[in-house]
Amino acid sequence: MKQAIKSIGGILVILLVLISGHANAQFKKLVWSDEFNVNGLPDSTKWGYDLGTGCPTICGWGNHELQYYTSKVAKNARVENGMLIVEAHKEAMPGATYSSARLVTKNKGDWKYGRIDVRAKLNVGLGSWPAIWMLPTDWKYGAWPMSGEIDIMENVGYWPDSIVGTVHTNAYNGMKGTQKTKGLGFKDLATAFHVYSIEWEASEIRFYIDNKLYNQFKNTGKSIDEWPFDQRFHVILNIAVGGDFGGKMGVDESIFPRRMTVDYVRVYQ
Repeated sequence: MKQAIKSIGGILVILLVLISGHANAQFKKLVWSDEFNVNGLPDSTKWGYDLGTGCPTICGWGNHELQYYTSKVAKNARVENGMLIVEAHKEAMPGATYSSARLVTKNKGDWKYGRIDVRAKLNVGLGSWPAIWMLPTDWKYGAWPMSGEIDIMENVGYWPDSIVGTVHTNAYNGMKGTQKTKGLGFKDLATAFHVYSIEWEASEIRFYIDNKLYNQFKNTGKSIDEWPFDQRFHVILNIAVGGDFGGKMGVDESIFPRRMTVDYVRVYQ
């Protein structure tokens, strides 16, 4: 009898593992990756650059940040020792007081649905704003926020031990204060690598850190205003300085340069 109960208990454990692991198991095929194994500038077949300042009145995008995003400048974006370094520096730039980089896979890696894994370490500090996120490639439903935004990972320096994952749509966005966001706390963001992930399918988007689920955004089927996530999106890696979110508590100029170190980016479908 005890052996039978033990066997039943073992089956239940296996079933629970299978059920909990189902979401991860469905995205098995690696369709795009960068392991950053070649030193120098980022691979131009996989990465492009968004250029300019973070001032929306000048560029048409941004959140009033203080940096100027450069192109093909090794100081701001380079591969060394198997890692991608995205780095912000304090220096005079056109219309800005900092330089940085905003790398994009647009038209080099664009996907509808899948799992995105990014293993990264953050160099946190007041005023820095590193992010791993996604924007629509085709903007089918109109300008931001109508076509959506998926923030896989954001860290702001005044929350040095916190990571947030967020969805923005026309119905739910940061301008209205209705964005769908949740976070987790960590004490080692500056010293340890973590894997930041989303799983995106037609029914929902799930957010993970080190495979721990912490946020879910479900498709209720009501309207495009709530769910514009049926189009192609691309990955963005950047460090902003200051801005409406990152600079809410000011900027400590003495801490720069700040960097985000990325071990790999992998996309599964």
